[in-house]
Amino acid sequence: MHVGLRVADLERSLAFYTAVGYELVGDVPDTALGQLTMLKLPDDEFVTIELVHPPAGSRAPAGPGLSHPVIAVDSMTTTVAELAARGIDADPPSSPEGSDEFLTTCITDPDGNRIELVQWPAGHPAGMTVADWPDR
Repeated sequence: MHVGLRVADLERSLAFYTAVGYELVGDVPDTALGQLTMLKLPDDEFVTIELVHPPAGSRAPAGPGLSHPVIAVDSMTTTVAELAARGIDADPPSSPEGSDEFLTTCITDPDGNRIELVQWPAGHPAGMTVADWPDR
């Protein structure tokens, strides 16, 4: 779906990526990772880069580098069960909006890289779009 990139200076990174041609789609403030800023290219429908800026005073890495790739799954329950059967533990799934249909979780590879899994609600496009930020 998209890649999360840790950034040390959000404004500097936004200036760079918008100069390259990316467009700001929306923000998700105050997550466990920090502020998430979503970008897409003008001719793309979906978000392709998520800038991850940790909150002030956080012990989270302050970039640069890969934060996490994001993969869409059809069923969080089925996916987590299949992963568990293969010996891969997932964090307990949760919903950014309190829904039983929109769920996220993370798994961690042997090197400590986190991979986010997302189950969209029925009828949601295959990725994040401008429609996910109606107030923008």
